[in-house]
Amino acid sequence: MGRALLPVAALAVVALVFCAFAPSAAVGRAVLDRPSDGWMRVETRPPAHVIAYVRPGRPLALRGRPFGRVLAQVGSTTQFGSRHALSVFAKRGHWLGVTEAGVGGNRLVWVDARAARLRYTRTRLEVDVDLSSRTLVIRRDGVAVRRISVGVGRPGSPTPTGRFSVTDKLNGRAYSSAYGCCILAISATQPNLPSGWTGGNRIAIHGTPSASDFGRAVSAGCVHAGDSDLRYLMRILPLGTPVVIRH
Repeated sequence: MGRALLPVAALAVVALVFCAFAPSAAVGRAVLDRPSDGWMRVETRPPAHVIAYVRPGRPLALRGRPFGRVLAQVGSTTQFGSRHALSVFAKRGHWLGVTEAGVGGNRLVWVDARAARLRYTRTRLEVDVDLSSRTLVIRRDGVAVRRISVGVGRPGSPTPTGRFSVTDKLNGRAYSSAYGCCILAISATQPNLPSGWTGGNRIAIHGTPSASDFGRAVSAGCVHAGDSDLRYLMRILPLGTPVVIRH
C-alpha cells in the first residue's frame, strides 16, 4: 500500500475518473486520514487487474504484436465451454497484451481494445506460483491472503514460467479421479512433454491422488494442490484471474 502526504489546502476536490474500459487506469480507492499537523495522509491501493470477456459474435483476432499478423481467432467460449476471459497484462495505445493457451508460445498476444466484442471487469486477486519454493500464493491488492504448498513440474518437464490466466474451472472427477475435486485450467501449454505422455499439453492447477506430491517436483508440468485448497480457489477466483509463474 502506497502513502503520499498532501497539504490539506491542496485537497479542494478529490475525483475518481474511470475510462470506458479502463485497462490502463491506475486508480485505487483513496482513504483520507484526519489531519493532525496540517497534512493529510492518503492511502492508495494498487490498481485492480483488468479482465476482458469476449462477447458473442464475430471471432476476436489475436496478433503476435500490435498491428501484426493474426495468429488465431477466438470466440466467446473456451474449448471447455467456459466464458472466454482474457487477463490484460500490458497496454500499448489501444492494444492489449493477453495470453491464450496454444497461441504465441506462452508469450503475450495482442488484441485491439477498440473491438466491440470485448467487455471489461476487474479483480483484485492474483495467483503467484514460485517454483523454487513450490508455493502458490493468492494475493489481494498485492498482499498474500493464503499460501499453499504445491507439487510442480519435475526435471525434464518443468512447469512453464510466465504470465497466464485462469481460463476454466472444471469438475476434476468428471475427467479422472487423478485430478482430485477440481481443475483450474490456465492459459499455458507444456512445450516439454515427457516421453510417451498422452495426457495433452495443457497446464492446470489440479488435485492429485498422492499428498506426498506437495512441496516436490513431481508432475509433467501441472501444479498439484490439495482438494480443500482447490475448492477455495474455485470459489474465490473469477475466470481471467492473472496467474504468474516464476522460478
